[in-house]
Amino acid sequence: MKVMAHTCGVLSKLITLLLLQLLSGADSLGINYGQIANNLPLPNKVVGLVKGIGATKVKLYDADPKVLKAFAKSEIQFTVSLRNEDMAEMRDAKAAMDWVKKNVQSHLPDTNITCILIGNEVLTFNDTALTSSLLPAMQNIHAAVVALQLDTQVGVTTAHNLGILQTSYPPSAGAFRPDLGGCLTQILNFNSKTGSPFLINAYPYFAYKASPRQVSLDYVLFQSTGQGLLDPGSGLRYDNMLHAQVDAVYAAMGPTFNKRVAVQVSETGWPSKGDQDEAGATAENALKYNGNLIKLVKQGQRKGTPMRPNCDLNIFIFALFNENLKPGPSSERNYGLFKPDGTPAYSLGFPTIQAVANSTAPDADTDTDAATATSPTSASSSSSTGYLSISFATERCPFGGLLLISSLLLIKVLLLL
Repeated sequence: MKVMAHTCGVLSKLITLLLLQLLSGADSLGINYGQIANNLPLPNKVVGLVKGIGATKVKLYDADPKVLKAFAKSEIQFTVSLRNEDMAEMRDAKAAMDWVKKNVQSHLPDTNITCILIGNEVLTFNDTALTSSLLPAMQNIHAAVVALQLDTQVGVTTAHNLGILQTSYPPSAGAFRPDLGGCLTQILNFNSKTGSPFLINAYPYFAYKASPRQVSLDYVLFQSTGQGLLDPGSGLRYDNMLHAQVDAVYAAMGPTFNKRVAVQVSETGWPSKGDQDEAGATAENALKYNGNLIKLVKQGQRKGTPMRPNCDLNIFIFALFNENLKPGPSSERNYGLFKPDGTPAYSLGFPTIQAVANSTAPDADTDTDAATATSPTSASSSSSTGYLSISFATERCPFGGLLLISSLLLIKVLLLL
């Protein structure tokens, strides 16, 4: 009986991992909207906008109850986030349990919450106290999710800046920063054990902005017409920078993890406007980058990257709205696919969306360049505040392959025990 109980327990955990990986790779159009602005519509006005573009996923950089309640009964899948500034408190198991009960369990099942992100780009703040809180917060939040029997629905992970890489070119030489190696190994162990993805925020735009004379604009905009760039280490060719960035992370993960943990892009995008010294920040380039990426995925031209050709690319394009209170250069306030009134910042071929009435500020037409650094939300908690998520419609990654069939087979085994 003890052996049978142990077997059932092991198989139950395997089923949990498979279901979480299946959910994380589900085919969908998702979108994230941030609220670092004073001219955005109320959440109940945004529901129609999200549905109007066919989105089925929404991601937040907090767990705003107004948003979660507004989307109740909508069947939209939600990712909520624990802010960087709240992580230290989650080192306490009771505080973690209270947070999950308040911000996740209380909204279920009406609001379909499927993932919790613990902080954003924590490791590249080079803050020892913040870094030391990351893994304990992930573990305690996950333990609370398990204790509340929500782990078959809700996954736990974190998102990383590509600054975690010491080397990113060529992709086959990808390597993590030596000072972050130990911490990243622990996080990858967590991802592997819980079935959650390793998220990265990848912006080819930044590479072009930094070196517009050396970096090919066509290469970063998915418009390469030649044979692309050859990786001398692997012999693989790359026709766009985003895939090269993803594969650099896979290479850095090494054989211990790169076939067990999925790399997903939690942020990528292109600004439609910028300062004079921000090369390439134009509506034309934003249209080409996001339009070509969506086309690449929607048409199923490829399932993954050159290094992982059979893996789904769950890519999250940044962002839903332009946010006029984001600090930094003008580009930071102009990544949105939409203006605050719901009209497109540039056309990506979405159906016409009726403008949504602004009800949070007296002036809905505030210039997106007229931002101040006094954001109502801590800028340190995220480098971006929104994204579209896109995933391929067919084959799964080897480590998540045939997940549904595997789950059903394991369930059948359990029933026979």
